[in-house]
Amino acid sequence: MKFVVIPDSFKGTISSIRASEIIAEAINRHCPSPRIVKIPVADGGEGTVDCFLAACGGRRVAVRVTGPLGNQVDSFYGVLEDGTAVVEMAAAAGLPMVGDRPDPLGATTYGAGELVRHAIAGGARKVIVGLGGSATTDAGCGFAAALGAVFRDPSGARFVPTGGTLEAIRSLDVAPLKETLSGVSLTAMCDIDNPLYGPRGAAFVYAPQKGAADSEVDLLDRGLVHAAKVFLRDAGTDVSGLPGGGAAGGMGAGLYALCGAELKMGIETVLDTVGFTEILRDADLVITGEGKIDSQSLSGKVVSGIARRCAAGSVPLIAVVGDVGEGAEAAYGQGVTAIFSINRVAVPFSEARKRSERDLAATMDDLFRFARIWRQ
Repeated sequence: MKFVVIPDSFKGTISSIRASEIIAEAINRHCPSPRIVKIPVADGGEGTVDCFLAACGGRRVAVRVTGPLGNQVDSFYGVLEDGTAVVEMAAAAGLPMVGDRPDPLGATTYGAGELVRHAIAGGARKVIVGLGGSATTDAGCGFAAALGAVFRDPSGARFVPTGGTLEAIRSLDVAPLKETLSGVSLTAMCDIDNPLYGPRGAAFVYAPQKGAADSEVDLLDRGLVHAAKVFLRDAGTDVSGLPGGGAAGGMGAGLYALCGAELKMGIETVLDTVGFTEILRDADLVITGEGKIDSQSLSGKVVSGIARRCAAGSVPLIAVVGDVGEGAEAAYGQGVTAIFSINRVAVPFSEARKRSERDLAATMDDLFRFARIWRQ
């Protein structure tokens, strides 16, 4: 039998790579000579590069770039076997990188742009950028500047805008950026639909998590409004209502408007990159998993994305999850065959997280014990 194992992480407990290993171990114990395809999933944040490399093969490339606070940091990106480059913006501008010194007004995405520039110089013509876990609210201007975009302030001087200086942009020249990206396809993994600015925008929803005070949130939002006007005037693209424009401190809008990037749900990016539809053609069973399945899981998230393709290919899909919430039964209408919780002793998350790996292993063991009897 051919099994496709494609779990998301169980947030705060089991990485998607480890979950895929545990599930595969159970299959090997109970099924004679199985063919197993492991595709660990990430949403664009930390761990995205490693998940793609585990699923597709390839190599890590180490490079030193500008960190979120302007200092030089050790970073990396991945190059898949087909030459596609995978970049985590969080590897150069992630919130954990600022430690106890958050600077929501001054943090930059410049280093993420340097990662992409390095990948292009190395021959990459397709680049996937994961948007997640940022320390920034600069609308991706730092990223664009690293790739050649020229921003000028009121005095005409060239500068690299950050969240606190977006309102100082007086002109933008994207011609050098377009030259750098000529012949390059850019995809941004984006799992939120928040707009660039406003009550649901990057500043009001996410900046407080990055250390911004109330007065700074207002300043950042005004800057994002101004950036949108500049993008429209000088790049010819309206991002004012763009779903996902607020991802990674507005980087979603910046990549879309300045770099011509496609904003795409993380799971759809993964499935297309690994050739999931082709993998399904001779698959007998697909097993996915995540920390919790509920009504929100069915809105473009991992389980729903996999379920739609399994349903189209008439392949059964089992979801193994940490917790089952309200509305989870709607998953059956999307293509999920069965749902199993690994919370075997019905304890709170604070306790369950300590035993999650062995509970996942035990649940998979029970599942395949039953399947073996049923087949006999």
